[in-house]
Amino acid sequence: MGVEYTNQDGKGRIDKVLSEAFSDYTRSQLQNWITAGRVTVDGAKVRPALKLKGGEHIVIDPPEPEPLDTIPEDIPIDIVYEDDDVLVVNKPQGMVVHPAPGHRTGTLVNAVLYHSKLGVINDVIRPGIVHRIDKDTSGLLMIAKTQLAQDSLSAQLKAKTNKREYLALVHGNIKENSGTIDAPLGRDHRDRKKFAVIDGGRHAVTHFTVLERFGNYTLIRCKLETGRTHQIRVHMAYIHHPLAGDPVYGPSRTLPGNGQFLHAATLGFKHPRTGEELEFSVPVPPIFQERLDELRRGIDKTRRIK
Repeated sequence: MGVEYTNQDGKGRIDKVLSEAFSDYTRSQLQNWITAGRVTVDGAKVRPALKLKGGEHIVIDPPEPEPLDTIPEDIPIDIVYEDDDVLVVNKPQGMVVHPAPGHRTGTLVNAVLYHSKLGVINDVIRPGIVHRIDKDTSGLLMIAKTQLAQDSLSAQLKAKTNKREYLALVHGNIKENSGTIDAPLGRDHRDRKKFAVIDGGRHAVTHFTVLERFGNYTLIRCKLETGRTHQIRVHMAYIHHPLAGDPVYGPSRTLPGNGQFLHAATLGFKHPRTGEELEFSVPVPPIFQERLDELRRGIDKTRRIK
């Protein structure tokens, strides 16, 4: 059964008028439906460029949402914030964000599908993963529950208007109090499973500020200007201060833990529907805090972990 709408006085392109009339439908979504013949005006199929004058009878026939081929699983997750559009979770170390070969179950998406009522995104019932963090990186992730949120959060990431701050424990004593690493990233030519600073790579910028120094280690705050895969890990290794515990980009002698000591501590964005500025912060996981406390007491547990 289609959605019927009488356009009283809306004027202009049909996709624009309808996106303003129906907050649950995005303009790009409506454009796709119009092109597919799922929108009629006075009984006739139209094009997205059609200009409305007012008084038209419009019928929208949204496609039936497809089920996601992922199994919901009763896995505990730390939900920091949730409403009808957005979900913010504190991902633990060791959890993969999205199903992939070798990780079809036990992921954050499997858990979210079980715990949260999700909407339709790109005509599929699924959580909108707009950004990711590595399996062994802990911390905050924003997840879209509706098409409106998916488009808005993705646009904010692209425009670099959202806030993402990480806490990282790195090797060595960083002498500068702050700095910026502007170096392009791409696949390592010698090992395609790794990333590296390479000529012709994708633009990547990381800003860092020193919070504490422990002699052999330094605690820093990193602000991402771009969000490339393994960005902080590769950038810090590039300036010879690799992350402690990093099994890929770090040294074999390092602090024992559950992988790299990297935590997405703060996340901020504009709410897709209300426009309210939201910001969330979560503490580092217990193993991270334990190592910090030991370093503050002068205890250095560096050892070979590979």
